Amino acid sequence: MSNSTSEPKEQFVHSVFESIAPKYDIMNDILSFRRHKAWRRFTMNKMKMSPGDTAIDLCCGTCDWTISMAEASGGQITGLDFSENMLQFGRRKVKERGLDDRISLVQGNAMELPFEDNTFEYATIGFGLRNVPDLYQVLREMQRVVKPGGMVVCLELSKPTWQPFKGLYYFYFEKVLPLLGKLFAKRYEQYKWLPDSLAAFPGRDELAEIFRETGLQKVEAYPLTGGIAALHIGTKETHYA
Repeated sequence: MSNSTSEPKEQFVHSVFESIAPKYDIMNDILSFRRHKAWRRFTMNKMKMSPGDTAIDLCCGTCDWTISMAEASGGQITGLDFSENMLQFGRRKVKERGLDDRISLVQGNAMELPFEDNTFEYATIGFGLRNVPDLYQVLREMQRVVKPGGMVVCLELSKPTWQPFKGLYYFYFEKVLPLLGKLFAKRYEQYKWLPDSLAAFPGRDELAEIFRETGLQKVEAYPLTGGIAALHIGTKETHYA
């Protein structure tokens, strides 16, 4: 994607998340039909973190997944987001949980991670991949910073494929959700943008193929709640020629 198209998207997404930060957790409940916590539990079970494992959580938002990983492994977890407002809410949660010593939060760009190659056991992104200017670039960066044998993990909204749920889902996203955004967050235009971002995002099988195209191995894709969301996991190859 060229800079001419990616920069305006980046600026717009940044303004969306800066403005909705105070209501982000409530809106996550609405967006996911209150299933996002269950989806994260399923993801953590599939990840099977070991004691001391490290991770970087991209687009960490208000840090729910970052905190889950720190509590699961006891290792050092880095949360990265480009929205300082989001990180402020995340810092508050981290402090409340007494996890300041295990979690470091960084303002940064998922397209260009400020970390060395082969640094973490896991690189995760939750509900953020559809918002980046170039998802291939972000997946390459995630793969770069994990160690050989490490996992790249994406939990994201997806597209249900079976009726009648598919029709109801699109009606909800395109008609109801923007009105809820207006009601709860006073941000109609920003929440109108969410269904648009989802429509342009690859489906579950397509995203699994993109994982493989970027060089990830043992790619797994799981539909969640009838395909409303999907979990994708890929492993960085352990040997290079």
